[in-house]
Amino acid sequence: MAEIVLEIPPRLDYLAVVRLVVATAASLDPPLPDSRLDDLRLAVTEACSNAIKAHRPEAADQPVVISCHLDEDLFRVQIRDRGPGFDPDALTRLPAPTDPNRLQHESGLGIPLIKVLTDDVTFEPAGDGTIVSMTLKRPTAPPI
Repeated sequence: MAEIVLEIPPRLDYLAVVRLVVATAASLDPPLPDSRLDDLRLAVTEACSNAIKAHRPEAADQPVVISCHLDEDLFRVQIRDRGPGFDPDALTRLPAPTDPNRLQHESGLGIPLIKVLTDDVTFEPAGDGTIVSMTLKRPTAPPI
């Protein structure tokens, strides 16, 4: 298994760099299909945005750490922040996207979106922050 680690300042203007590095890593052999790369880019953007926003001001000199773990079957991205942590199961339930009342909420789609776009996602407390692990299955090679 190979690993690529990227450390960024907790600033939103680094999201484009994160998307580029993660998508490039996911394109390595065996590459994720283009449609799954789009899913990955959006999921990583949401998770990194949340991590940057949650990062505690007193930890501003500490990076948000993004690591890509590549093996033949899976592509996993972990994002670690220095925020206060949270319980994803305790988040306020929002109306369904098709419910007109959903228009009253300007945020709150990130975690549900990540759950839909990835094959697996976990949120782990890390003592001084949170680690979000997102996994996408890599395509299997066609039989020869």
